[in-house]
Amino acid sequence: MSTNYLDLENDIKNQNLHSIYVLYGDEEYLKQEYLKKIKKVFGELSLGINYILLDETNIDTLITNIETLSFGYEKKLIVVKNSNIFKKDTKSPMKDKFKQYILENMQIINDSCTIVFIEETVHKMDLYKTVEKNAVVLELKELKPSELKTRLKRICTMYKVQISDENLIYLIENAGTKMQTLINEVRKLIEFAGENGTIQKEDIDKLTIKEVQAIIFDLTDCLGVKDTEKSLEILNNLIYNKEPLQKIIITLYNHFKKIYLSILAINEKKDIVEALGLKPNQVFLVSKYRKQASYFKENELEELLKELIDLDYKSKNGMIDLEIGLKSIICKNC
Repeated sequence: MSTNYLDLENDIKNQNLHSIYVLYGDEEYLKQEYLKKIKKVFGELSLGINYILLDETNIDTLITNIETLSFGYEKKLIVVKNSNIFKKDTKSPMKDKFKQYILENMQIINDSCTIVFIEETVHKMDLYKTVEKNAVVLELKELKPSELKTRLKRICTMYKVQISDENLIYLIENAGTKMQTLINEVRKLIEFAGENGTIQKEDIDKLTIKEVQAIIFDLTDCLGVKDTEKSLEILNNLIYNKEPLQKIIITLYNHFKKIYLSILAINEKKDIVEALGLKPNQVFLVSKYRKQASYFKENELEELLKELIDLDYKSKNGMIDLEIGLKSIICKNC
């Protein structure tokens, strides 16, 4: 059965563990947090006895581990990480075996263990449908900015450090929406501010490691106002920090393509979120895309996209140095 964050947290808090969990999705931090809480309910865990770790390399031992007694313990915890058995393109005999085992032996699982699957992707094929009827299933997506803000605020309050909602959003815009990354960044800021201190915007600018996408937004702002010097400085910093040039050109291309699609959506009075296929946790970017769309004309972006495609082709065929080509495009478009 599918569940939600609140119900899952309440079940774990009340020590009401189910026999099978399937936790999947983009937010790695939350998957690991829920696993920690489940492990805490179990109490003492002895690896190989009442605590079994499986992955893609040994998933074929799952049924054996379910049926092996955990001497001295009432139940065992079996954690299966990235087994990929819920992916339709994975060829594993365990798919059919485990499906049949659940249909015939669910009571054995209920009596002997709790199984926690932690996967990146699941496809709703036969195995998934069978497991879902007997398991707690939750897709852990990246949190929305408002949810991230609440969690980060709670951490700051715990350490008696103040930060405004505005600066929390600014932190998210710069560091991205991965919870673990944000926790790492906010801990640095907490240490810097100290107990009873306040995290300021300039602290975020000084200490936070910006996500590449945020840096590309900065670069685009500079291109939009024709600031060649600052644009090249941002590009040079990316290169200095060993960001792969091929990744930079791909990110730039995808970014300018989204700005181009934003212009089309604005002109045709369509929803930018829908036009760009933004996830719920990316909706806050709409105002940024709208602002940057105002810097360019439709035909200018068409030409810029062609230049990036041409540069990619020529650099791969040894006709031009990628760094020189990128700098030439920036100078030309400033």
